[in-house]
Amino acid sequence: MVRGAFFQMNSLTADKLRELRPIVVLVLLFAIAQIAAAQPSVQKAPLPANVKEERLASKLMGRDMPYRVVLPAAYSDAKSSAFRYPVIYLLHGLTGHYDNWTDRTKLTDYAARYNFIIVTPEGENGWYTDSATKQTDKYESYIIKELIPEIDKKFRTAADRSNRSIAGLSMGGFGALKFGLKYPEMFRLAGSFSGALFASSYRTADDLPPGNIRTSLITIFGEPDSATKKSNDLFALVREASPEKIKAMPFLYIDCGTEDFLFKNNTDFIQLLVEKKVPHEYRQLPGVHDWKYWDMQVKEFLQVAERAFSVKQPPK
Repeated sequence: MVRGAFFQMNSLTADKLRELRPIVVLVLLFAIAQIAAAQPSVQKAPLPANVKEERLASKLMGRDMPYRVVLPAAYSDAKSSAFRYPVIYLLHGLTGHYDNWTDRTKLTDYAARYNFIIVTPEGENGWYTDSATKQTDKYESYIIKELIPEIDKKFRTAADRSNRSIAGLSMGGFGALKFGLKYPEMFRLAGSFSGALFASSYRTADDLPPGNIRTSLITIFGEPDSATKKSNDLFALVREASPEKIKAMPFLYIDCGTEDFLFKNNTDFIQLLVEKKVPHEYRQLPGVHDWKYWDMQVKEFLQVAERAFSVKQPPK
């Protein structure tokens, strides 16, 4: 089915191709989601001692929201009992969950050499956005107004912009960049791995493929003229930013595999960042939309984050 779609697109004009690109992306996102959902379940191993399973009784969401926290090796040392650690928030992708990063990558191994706290929130399939149609699906407000204050209260964080970053894969890459652009006063660094950056780019509901993907996006972003959709358009957030707003933005880290179906979407966004002179780092490497690539890139991002944070080493 997807191969046929690409075959038909070969005869389209360049202008028409640009119009349809977001639609094709959404079709492929749905295909990836369906494949992921069909994967057999894997027996989970016990969590490492430094990985905490937590739940937040969210008033905004009207339900308990799970998350995990990866603590640095020195967190429980008596000598560093007063030290406050930088924080990274890692967001999962479409059809994924908060436990993906610790269960499906070597994140805990990679994190062992660093002195910061890593939080993996639950975002369900909500595109990290306050739903335009469901009162209790406030994924953006939940993270900004409840989860981050909860983490700063419950753990010894360096609770300031210069020591807080956010990143994610696919849907989570969209969410992370959105948080960075909309709340620049809260994040020093925002990162995207294989980001689904066209999520809110549809012009009409008919542009969307029928079924679950259409329902999901309309439920979250609303109709094409909705305020929710317009306020969460990543391209518009950059394109319409004043020089003062650009200066206040966090540093952006973006990567995408050269064989990823989202590759063109990402390079289009990078072109806009260059035009607007937004500080960023971009990497394109051989790879597709899979966990092998994301495992490799989260390892790279931890190094980038270490350089960005102002707090470095606890007492020894």
